[in-house]
Amino acid sequence: MEKDMATLAAPEQTSGLPPAKSPVWAPILKWALVAAAVILCIYLATQLADKGYGLAVVGVAFVAMAVLVVYGTRRNVPAKYLFPGLILLLGLQVWPIVYTAATSFTNYGQGHLVSKEEATKQDIAYSVQQVAGSPTYGLSIAVKDGQDVTSAPLHFLLTDEKGKHFVGDAKGLQPLTGKTEMGIGHLKSAEGYRVLKLGEANKRKDLANFAVPTSDGHGIKASGVSQAFEGAPTLKWDKAKNTLTDSATGTVYVEKDARWVPQSGSASPLPVGWKQGVGFKNYTDLVTNDTIRKGFFGIFAWNMAFAILSVLSTFVLGMLLALLLNDPRIKGRAIYRSLLILPYAVPVFVSALVWASMFNQDYGLINNLTGLDIDWFGDPWAARAAILLTNLWLGFPYMFVVCTGALQSIPGDVMEAARIDGAGPIRTLRSITMPLLLVAVGPLLIASFAFNFNNFGLIYLLTKGGPFVGDSAQIGSTDLLITYAYRLAIDGTNPNFGLASAVAVVIFIIVALLSFPGFLRSKALEEVN
Repeated sequence: MEKDMATLAAPEQTSGLPPAKSPVWAPILKWALVAAAVILCIYLATQLADKGYGLAVVGVAFVAMAVLVVYGTRRNVPAKYLFPGLILLLGLQVWPIVYTAATSFTNYGQGHLVSKEEATKQDIAYSVQQVAGSPTYGLSIAVKDGQDVTSAPLHFLLTDEKGKHFVGDAKGLQPLTGKTEMGIGHLKSAEGYRVLKLGEANKRKDLANFAVPTSDGHGIKASGVSQAFEGAPTLKWDKAKNTLTDSATGTVYVEKDARWVPQSGSASPLPVGWKQGVGFKNYTDLVTNDTIRKGFFGIFAWNMAFAILSVLSTFVLGMLLALLLNDPRIKGRAIYRSLLILPYAVPVFVSALVWASMFNQDYGLINNLTGLDIDWFGDPWAARAAILLTNLWLGFPYMFVVCTGALQSIPGDVMEAARIDGAGPIRTLRSITMPLLLVAVGPLLIASFAFNFNNFGLIYLLTKGGPFVGDSAQIGSTDLLITYAYRLAIDGTNPNFGLASAVAVVIFIIVALLSFPGFLRSKALEEVN
C-alpha cells in the first residue's frame, strides 16, 4: 500500500527519449538569412554613402543592427514576427508620407530638380562653345576594362584630324598606347578599355557635364557620341559675389526664385534652376492664386459629392439586392448571386473602357437605345452623371457581397422574435436589420469613401478629368484632387512636384478628418450586439 502511494506521489517519469531537437539545417539557414540581410544593408549603405545620403546610411545601419539583435538571440520572440512588418510599414507607408510632406515645402519640379551647385555647373556646361581654330576629334566613350559601365569614371578615346589617338579623363589628355581598331571616324576598340555602346553611353547622366581638361584651361567635350571638340565656357561663377558673368555678352546673372536671371537687360534666365525650400508657399497658392484657388475648391466640392454619392448609391443598390435574394422563397438564388458579382470580377480598366464606348455621343449604345443625343463627355454635368453611373455598376457587387454575408450572420431567432412581437417588414428593417447590418458594413463604408475619394483609375480611364473649362488645360470638370495632383506633378506642361505634394497632403488630411468621426460612430454601433 505504501509502495502504491509512493508511486502515485512520485512525479511523472519521462519515457527516457531525448528532447526534440531542431533540424541541423535550421540554424544554418537562419544565420545564412541574417548574413544575407546584413550584407544587403551594407551594400545599400555604401550606395547611399556614395550619393551623399548620410541620414539614410544611419537608418540602414540601424536596421542592420536591429536584425542582429532580434534574430541573433533566442529572446524577443514576438519581435521576430513583428520586425518584418514594421520595416515594411516604415518603408512603404510612413516614409512615403514623410517624403511627400517634406516635398510639399519645396519648389521641386520641372527646372528645379537638383541642388544649386549642380544647377550652376549644368548652366556653365551648357555655355561651352568651341574655341576658334581648335581641332575636332572622333570620339569613342569608354571605361577601363572590367569596370561598371554605368558608374565607372569616363574616358574619351579621341582621334584627331591627323589620325593620332589620345585618351582623356578627368585629369587630362595623353597619347593612347596599345592595340587599337579603327571604325568609321572613331575608334572601335582599344586595348585596356571597354567602348560603350550607344544605349550605354546615353544612360550616363554625367556625360553632359564631363570634359577632358587641356593645358590651356579649356576642355574637350562630347558632341553627340561620336565627335568631340575643344571648348570653353562663356559663363564664370563668382561665388563671393554670388553672380554669373557671360564673357561673350557681358550679361551678369543674379540669383532670384532659385534660378539665375539677368541683373538687367532683356536676356532670358538660364535654363536650369535648383531645388530649395519655399515654406508654406505651395499651400498658400492653393487659396491665394486665382486660377488654382477656383480650380481647387471646385474640384474639392465635386470630389466630396462623388465620394458620398458613390458610397450611398452602391450601398443602397447592393443592400436592396441582398435583401431581395436573402428571401428563402426565391429559387435559384445562387445563380442570381453569381450573375450579380460578375461586374466585380471584370478588371476596372476593361469596364471603364467599355462604358466609355457606350457613352459615345454618336455611336454609343446608351444614346442609340434611348434615342438621346447627350454629349456625355462634352458637358460637365453629363460627364459627372456618366462617372456616377459607371461607378455604380462597378461598386454595387462589392456592397451586395458584403451585405449578403452580414444578413446571413443575423440570428434567425432574432427575426422570428420580431415577427412574434408584431413588427412589420419596414419596422424590422429599420429597427433590427439595419443596425445589425451597419455593425459589419459601417467600417467598410468608410473604407469605400476613402477609396472613392482617391478613385484615380476610373476618372483617368473614363474622362481624364475633362471636359476642361474655358482655356484651362489644368482643371477639369470631373477632376478629383488626386487626378489634379497627378496633372500638376506629371501630366502637365510644367510639372510641379512641390505643389502636387501639397495637394496630396491636403487629401490625406481631409480623408483622415472625415474618416475619424466615422470610425467613432462605427465603434458605437458595436453596442447593438
